[in-house]
Amino acid sequence: MSAEKTAITPTRAQDFPEWYQQVIKAADLAENSETRGCMVIKPWGYGIWELIQQQLDRRFKATGHQNAYFPLLIPLAYLEKEAEHAEGFATECAVVTHHRLESVKDPLTGKTKLIPSGELAEPYVIRPTSETIIGAAFARWIESYRDLPLLINQWANVMRWEMRPRLFLRTAEFLWQEGHTAHETHDEAIIETRLIHRLYEEFLRDHLAIPVVAGEKTENERFPGANMTLTVEAMVQDNKAIQAGTSHYLGQNFSKAQNIAFAGRDGQVAHVHTTSWGVSTRLIGTLIMAHSDDDGLILPPRVATQQIVILPITPKEDSKQAVLDACQALAETLRHQMYCGDPLRVLVDTRDLSGGVKKWEWIKKGVPIRIEIGPRDLETSKICVQRRDQAVAAKEFVIQEDFIRRAHEQLDEIHQTLLARATSLRDSNITSCTDLAAFHAHWAQDNPGWLYTPWAGSRAQEEELSKQHKITIRCLPVPGASLPQDLAQAASGKCFLTGQETTTRAIWGRSY
Repeated sequence: MSAEKTAITPTRAQDFPEWYQQVIKAADLAENSETRGCMVIKPWGYGIWELIQQQLDRRFKATGHQNAYFPLLIPLAYLEKEAEHAEGFATECAVVTHHRLESVKDPLTGKTKLIPSGELAEPYVIRPTSETIIGAAFARWIESYRDLPLLINQWANVMRWEMRPRLFLRTAEFLWQEGHTAHETHDEAIIETRLIHRLYEEFLRDHLAIPVVAGEKTENERFPGANMTLTVEAMVQDNKAIQAGTSHYLGQNFSKAQNIAFAGRDGQVAHVHTTSWGVSTRLIGTLIMAHSDDDGLILPPRVATQQIVILPITPKEDSKQAVLDACQALAETLRHQMYCGDPLRVLVDTRDLSGGVKKWEWIKKGVPIRIEIGPRDLETSKICVQRRDQAVAAKEFVIQEDFIRRAHEQLDEIHQTLLARATSLRDSNITSCTDLAAFHAHWAQDNPGWLYTPWAGSRAQEEELSKQHKITIRCLPVPGASLPQDLAQAASGKCFLTGQETTTRAIWGRSY
């Protein structure tokens, strides 16, 4: 396909938000539903989420966490116990007020309508997050320091009434995991918060091939009710930021509000220190925007629903069965190969469709490796290999046994290529800034990228700059955060706004 004609229109350069929607459509990942602001995740998209879920779940369990499940409906009184938390989510809450429907005939039209009746004594909120109801359970479960730490994770759906929905990135209902832990001391809770923060950073890098900047949110941007919020921030191809995961130290705010208390080692009663943390189906939107091109989705191999698709080329009926048998035999052999601890996921596409239609479908779906086998390949023992991280027209004819031996290496090469591209994009679009005039001028550009600045401003000053340029401080990078090597040295020690000496650095950007 020529440079002028692509599988996805508009292109990224022409209209990035619409390109994003068209990639989702072309890859058959998801669609808007009849319920406003909610989506239907289709099998190819849900397969990606299942892999993210499985691989993250292993990491959680390896660090001592256990899965549980808590109610979808949260008594309104529970939210009211933690005022800052309730206020932070108040405008996003969906509320259940009735428990019954009654049939009523419209006297004008004669049509039957269903009318809510049976008003509840107390309304329920459909969970926007579960700190309050899980805290109530913790208060029942914890009696002594011997019950700590309590390390719980939940895979669930939540609802936050979204006014401007966008598939995967912002929907009224979405899927996620939310971890909730209780600890004996402040220090233990901080260790937990940082452990998960690092786990998220590694997961995005090692599984999704997305480099992130790990940092702390400012007070303005913290999770409602938290003492500290740590975040991992990803840059996508229009240079905007996506908050890809957060880990919160909640202090004793929730435990005091809900009386999550325990008998300490000294016999005195104390309140636990709690944390919460989560990632969601937003990760799928992030990887789409980070890696995909104008021909469709590009999937990192570890979360590709199918890692290798084999396309039989059968121009003649008399050789068709031999080709199909060879394809199935290759697939079976590859399924016994391992990549990152899991058997290779291999599909033979035997549908009665033309080779060109099949090829473009799998390109748009982002399959890491496509293999074509035809009658001539049977004679030479070669196969045609095409990789999604390379140009669409690029292909290599290799000895089948050589490919089998190196299949896992090729998948790893694809991962490393995607990671290197995303890192290069990010690093070339973070600019050091120490001057107020340059700060203002930066945001007048198209797709301006991020700014890295010394910062000693107040909450009010941060809010004023954020409103003026429609930006936020994405994070204050933590020590050791992944950043361009020369960036820290380029920023002076004086805040660009106040002129005060400071060791704090801030990353500013526009975001989804």
